[in-house]
Amino acid sequence: MAKKRNSSMPAPAAQDKPATLKDLLSQDVLNKLKAQANEAQAEQDKRKEDERQRALEAKKAEQKKLDNNFEHLLNNSNLDWHKYK
Repeated sequence: MAKKRNSSMPAPAAQDKPATLKDLLSQDVLNKLKAQANEAQAEQDKRKEDERQRALEAKKAEQKKLDNNFEHLLNNSNLDWHKYK
């Protein structure tokens, strides 16, 4: 008769893997690191949003300044007055 394999033995591949930093750190430290990473990501997103908002406000201010400039309006106007007769 053939021998039966013992299925309760752990897989040899799992034992051969080197220990990772995640395996060595406690769950508490790992959670703190994840929270810190999430906080850093949120801060970076906030900075990007603030920068985008400042650029948008600067663009609006520039457009408002140009709209009050008669020379700019004259140079950029459509001079085909025959359409409006």
